[in-house]
Amino acid sequence: MSDATPPPIAISDCTVSDTQMRLLRCLAEARFCSGPALAQRLGLTRAAVWKQIQSLKQLGLTVHSVAGKGYSLSAPLELLDDARIRDGLSEAVRSRIAGLQIHGVLDSTNDYLSRQASQDGALVCLAEMQTAGRGRQGRSWVSPFGASIYLSILWRFAEGPASLGGLSLAVGVAAVRALQRVGVEGVGLKWPNDLLWRGRKLGGVLIEVSGESHGPCRAVLGLGLNGALPAPAAAAIDQSWVDLQEICQGTPPSRNQLAAALIEACVALLADYAGHGLKAYLPAWRRLNCLQDQPVTVHFAQHQETGIARDVTDDGLLVLELPDGRRKAYAAGEVRLRSA
Repeated sequence: MSDATPPPIAISDCTVSDTQMRLLRCLAEARFCSGPALAQRLGLTRAAVWKQIQSLKQLGLTVHSVAGKGYSLSAPLELLDDARIRDGLSEAVRSRIAGLQIHGVLDSTNDYLSRQASQDGALVCLAEMQTAGRGRQGRSWVSPFGASIYLSILWRFAEGPASLGGLSLAVGVAAVRALQRVGVEGVGLKWPNDLLWRGRKLGGVLIEVSGESHGPCRAVLGLGLNGALPAPAAAAIDQSWVDLQEICQGTPPSRNQLAAALIEACVALLADYAGHGLKAYLPAWRRLNCLQDQPVTVHFAQHQETGIARDVTDDGLLVLELPDGRRKAYAAGEVRLRSA
């Protein structure tokens, strides 16, 4: 694994510097930090500390100043930590990863790894914030600083893209298992790549595959999970959503433990997928299927189909029972639950 520290990244006019990260670590460690203590730890003047505090606004963070106490973040913050994440991985998984990188700000973890595709080996990337996070069908993924999990994994397969049918469904199963491992129960799956809790979206999977039709190919697996979304960021979400803060009644799992559990489950899946494919994960996916026997509408670019969601095929296609009783399988489309 690579332990190299990436340089500060500037994307879409949003930057995070080494000094800002050091300041955030200080603020995350204690309820209050005095100006003199911060100045001493950071090697800055008190005026420079104040300027750095103000600069955190560009990351969407709010810092309160209380006379006699010092500075305090408006909400708890657990920064991602390389050592803690690695400690949560098994030796088998660590041996399969060529590099694990944690960035302050990226445009998109998927896009970043796509730009690293010439490097050898499997790569894992996490970011504290994304300025251009993406979901399916070009939708934006709200990605405020330090609030959620933004994870991507670059993996290489000897076979062509056709061998990866249903991979997003299997990743959904792996993600639910990882959540269960850190104590989060009740999460289900919506075809083809959404994680739901009580009908509201908790997370999503975005897999992008490139390469030769008959192999080899590479896949970038992207996974986003809502941790504790601040109200200003959540206001930009245009669908029913939920975060771990609500599910866990104010005590969500550690971001580092969750990141490690997700990496562990997804890397183990990717290492196994070429040999076993979706078939090994279908029974679990069916148990977690939130749309089983529900009336749905499948939206396409130019038309839509309505019916009852009955199953998925062995290669991950959605099986819809149409109003005339026929069953039809779909490889893509936006599925929405409708009133019976």
